[in-house]
Amino acid sequence: MELPSSHQYGRKKSLLIFFPHSFPSGLLLTRGKWTWIVEESTHYQLCGIMKFYNVTRKNEVFVNEVSASVVLLSASEINDITTTVKIFSQHPAGGPATRKDGYWPVYILQAGKTTQIKVVVDVKAQHGQQLTKLQALRLDLNFVSYGTAGRCLERQNVILPVQYPEVPQNPVWQPMGNGVVLPVRTHILCHMDDPLEVVGRYAMPHIRMGDMIVIGETPLAIMQGRFRHPCNIIPSLMAKLACKLFHPTSSLATACGMQALLDISGRLRAMFAIVVAVLGRIVGVRGLFYRLAGEQARLIDDVSGTLPPYDQFITLGPVEAQNIAKSLEQKTGCGVAIVDANNLGRVHILAASSKVEPDFLKRILTSNPAGNDDEQTPLVIVRPLKAPST
Repeated sequence: MELPSSHQYGRKKSLLIFFPHSFPSGLLLTRGKWTWIVEESTHYQLCGIMKFYNVTRKNEVFVNEVSASVVLLSASEINDITTTVKIFSQHPAGGPATRKDGYWPVYILQAGKTTQIKVVVDVKAQHGQQLTKLQALRLDLNFVSYGTAGRCLERQNVILPVQYPEVPQNPVWQPMGNGVVLPVRTHILCHMDDPLEVVGRYAMPHIRMGDMIVIGETPLAIMQGRFRHPCNIIPSLMAKLACKLFHPTSSLATACGMQALLDISGRLRAMFAIVVAVLGRIVGVRGLFYRLAGEQARLIDDVSGTLPPYDQFITLGPVEAQNIAKSLEQKTGCGVAIVDANNLGRVHILAASSKVEPDFLKRILTSNPAGNDDEQTPLVIVRPLKAPST
């Protein structure tokens, strides 16, 4: 079935974000590639292929149980909408076949090997209008691993957008300092969205010579698949103690938020940063931890740090931001910046291409035109007043 580009889930491989301490059982499940199979007024069907990886070097891991459920995000009530999920094993030759009753036979995954499952999600409504209000689905894929780490209940989450806003013909620009800005609304982004395609679909129809495109750092991280559910994070004693040193509003002030950083930066580096930061406070110097623990320490967003459905996840900072900004400038002809801004007037430019004027951009973004709530505007077009028209 030929699908519109907006429905081509899985146009590129999802990133395998591997943190050495994130998978104590040794079993990793990818979010996979997804395709929209049925799109009718009262019936949506989506299909995905997800892979299990045994990331250990020598240990077998048992995949004991696999089940799934769906959470709907909608602009209206969902009482008359039903969802069903079917899981089909696609093991290599010799593996147990899928049972018609839905029971999952235990599968033994050898070290360094993979297997995959096919997941089919059906969403049905009594009236077509109900489905048009749907914004996204959150698939919770629960699985039990068994091996050297014991019996572990684990989960992978997949966010699938099902509503794509129309691009406005006459958008309303907002005057801001020495320029005007246009917050650009998109669909709820997911791990399979490509930054270039998102910019091309929603921002490029409004672009003219001299404009700059701003991409939020958290939306970019989401497109890279860099978000983790706290249920998959096991806080160490160090994380439980270290988080108490931070201000309650910090994303590192919870055990899971701190553990997410430890998994990235490493315990030794984090411990060194904590010791130096404590000594620095004694002599009146603050902010040393964030300088020493690495860029990710500033960028982690803990639970509630972004819009639903990602408000229940810990979102890490993006990677390769400078390369992405440079590549997007080459392909769009516009200056591109990856920015972390908030409603307190703080603007941090993570990366900027050659056509971006950082000082001008910081002044323009001080009021945070993209917002920090559920505006769903991960892109902002900035137009200096001096920019010539085409």
